[in-house]
Amino acid sequence: MKAHPRIHITASGTVQGVFFRHSTKALAEKLGLTGYVSNLADGSVDIVAEGAKEKLNELFKWAQSGPEHAAVLQCETTWEEATGEFSAFSIR
Repeated sequence: MKAHPRIHITASGTVQGVFFRHSTKALAEKLGLTGYVSNLADGSVDIVAEGAKEKLNELFKWAQSGPEHAAVLQCETTWEEATGEFSAFSIR
């Protein structure tokens, strides 16, 4: 059985103070993903998620625009090997 992948997304623009983390957590839980979302000091949002590749792609597609009041200017992503370290999806 092939291990699930991990995606690391960094969204920048107007992404803090617009419920980006809360919305990310709600979507990730709906998609059955584990990991976390956190605000970074430079004003961007960091997302690390593990799960089925098609669900991770859905999360990435959503993160490119984010919640209603967000204005995502850039969405960088890298794919990694899942570590299985998360039991749920959390806000950090």
